[in-house]
Amino acid sequence: MGYVIRSVRADEWPAVKELRLDSLRDPVAHLAFLETYEEAVARPDSFWEDRAAGAAEGETGAQQFVAEGSDGRWLGQLVVLLEDAGTTDWAGFPVERRQGHIVGVYVRPEARGGELTKALFAAGLEWAWGAGAERVRLIVHEDNGRAQGLYRKVGFAPSGVRVSLPQVPGESELEFVLERD
Repeated sequence: MGYVIRSVRADEWPAVKELRLDSLRDPVAHLAFLETYEEAVARPDSFWEDRAAGAAEGETGAQQFVAEGSDGRWLGQLVVLLEDAGTTDWAGFPVERRQGHIVGVYVRPEARGGELTKALFAAGLEWAWGAGAERVRLIVHEDNGRAQGLYRKVGFAPSGVRVSLPQVPGESELEFVLERD
């Protein structure tokens, strides 16, 4: 399967929206994403325009990478957000050093199991290291074994940090990290 890994462009917001909506239809979306299909589909186009622009090629605070097939179809994605030391993250934890935070990982079922996902992670990590991140992390639901296995394969390990999910009492997510060499 031929593909190219690249950053999105701001004007590609319709494709950003389409891939996100597809990801929210995945059978494990309830474990992988903090929003539902119904919430996302109700968002106005301006939301998707801003989302694409904020993580587009050339941006310094976030970058969205896609795997684009030889036919132009997007096969997968991941987003890297930069978090600066001295700030507080989305879960209320203090950020102790500059780090990348990978979110929105999704690969279409027909593109899973090969090198494509590893290539997406390699691009995201290269960008984060180039932006001065000292480590990269991601958060994964405690019951999402498929994702945890993938993250281990690409070099991440559990840090021991557990994040409670206030919207789902009794459930939590686990932080996985990769330290810069």
